[in-house]
Amino acid sequence: MSQLGKTSPFVMKLLGSGGGSGTVASPVRAAGGSAVGSSPGGPEGQPAARRPSGREWARYLARVLHLTDSLLVLLSVLIGYVIRFDGGHSFAESRDNALGAVLAAGLAVSWIGALHFYRTRDPKVLGVGSSEYKRVAVATTRVFGLLAVFLVVFRLEPAWAFYVASFPLGLLVLVGNRWLARRWYNRKQADGQFLVKAIVIGQPEDVRYVLGRIAKKTGAAYEILGVSLPGARRGMMLDVDGRRVPVLSSTDDVVRTVGKYGAEAVIVAGPVPGGNQYIRELGWRLEEHRAELVLASTLTNVAGPRIHWRPVEGLPLMHVDVPQYSGGKHVLKRLLDMAGASVALVLLSPLFLALAVVVKRNGPGPVFFKQERVGKAGQPFRMIKFRSMVTDAEASLGALMASNQGAGVLFKMQDDPRVTSCGRWMRRYSLDELPQFWNVLTGEMSLVGPRPPLQREVEAYERHTHRRMLIKPGITGLWQVNGRSDLPWDEAVRLDLYYVENWSIMGDVIIMWRTFKAMCMPAGAY
Repeated sequence: MSQLGKTSPFVMKLLGSGGGSGTVASPVRAAGGSAVGSSPGGPEGQPAARRPSGREWARYLARVLHLTDSLLVLLSVLIGYVIRFDGGHSFAESRDNALGAVLAAGLAVSWIGALHFYRTRDPKVLGVGSSEYKRVAVATTRVFGLLAVFLVVFRLEPAWAFYVASFPLGLLVLVGNRWLARRWYNRKQADGQFLVKAIVIGQPEDVRYVLGRIAKKTGAAYEILGVSLPGARRGMMLDVDGRRVPVLSSTDDVVRTVGKYGAEAVIVAGPVPGGNQYIRELGWRLEEHRAELVLASTLTNVAGPRIHWRPVEGLPLMHVDVPQYSGGKHVLKRLLDMAGASVALVLLSPLFLALAVVVKRNGPGPVFFKQERVGKAGQPFRMIKFRSMVTDAEASLGALMASNQGAGVLFKMQDDPRVTSCGRWMRRYSLDELPQFWNVLTGEMSLVGPRPPLQREVEAYERHTHRRMLIKPGITGLWQVNGRSDLPWDEAVRLDLYYVENWSIMGDVIIMWRTFKAMCMPAGAY
């Protein structure tokens, strides 16, 4: 690979003055606790003492999960073996106990094997995202789907206990086990441990974007040692949101830099000089250091399930599926909405009654506030909330527009004078939103989806923002669990569009769980 020569004036302008040892004055934080560029080596630029790498810890966690998963599967199957189904005998008590023991053993082996076959303990999915939970759910449901066929064909009634007991119990404890392991793993990452040491390379603007996304993402799992830029020299600094990140080398010298600092990954942030030939040779040369090559996709709004690779005569083609806004998956989502809303309305009815009494006693006006919002495909509907403002709140909105603290087209005030005394704590804990379960039951909303907008907000949308209305609005969503009113408008739109095009049932379940945690520890709710 050819050298690029001296640093261009454009790069020098972006980086500021060179010189120095590469020490960071104000390090960028990544993955909750790692400092970008913090002490990549020992004194005088020498490599630091050897410590277990992030990849080694991920493999260790995978081995621990293999053991705990296997024990939980055996426990779940054993409970199905000894429990009585429909008032009859269990397999352990019946004359077919030998057959039951064989079936139980086969189920346990198949279940453990499926967890391995579906790569539920792949280090690349441990501790981040929903893929880990999805793989556990898929592996479990596939095994018990085959079991259901077996039970119907051979009419083994006692064996249905495996289906009604082992299946839900096993799925629950396996997911719970992963959740507990993830909490422990992410807590260690937040303390700066178990992180993959990485160098980001590319053009300055692309590198800034990638560093910004990693710094904002809790559990990103990377400790950024520094960056490599075309034509740059070691000792320069790259400004990222007011923080200085060290430049370790030019892109031509990145392989030697990987060996010097013990980096475990190189993240390519967009186009680099040399193009595909450079990236291919970089991958080959990184093999000697056992470092991974990570390509930051420019398809920023496309999630993994929509991406498929198809080799054609040695040419790897990346296919991106068209988003689906109807069909079987949406029918399943509707069934989940109906079941969840029905259960919530029944279980929360005492709370509804108590909140209704509080609102009524707090001042004159109705208990419920109904407001026209815009739903799927631009269809208006009446959204229901517990009233948290004075009765003339809409009429007095114009006088407060100068004090708007909301992002983009949204109107928000942290100390809105129209909010009632009980409305302040109801809004803080999102209790005023609970009646929207009725909107979900009637089909106007979903449990999870983009925020339902007002008509005046829709009229101010940019063209692409209208894609938020391709699916039903939700009681909760990515916007609500990532800062709510504290989010910049562009970021809120990005999250909503990402959800619209990439949602999944398991993703919805995770968002609902995160919503429960956000209600207990609210942020950005006012």
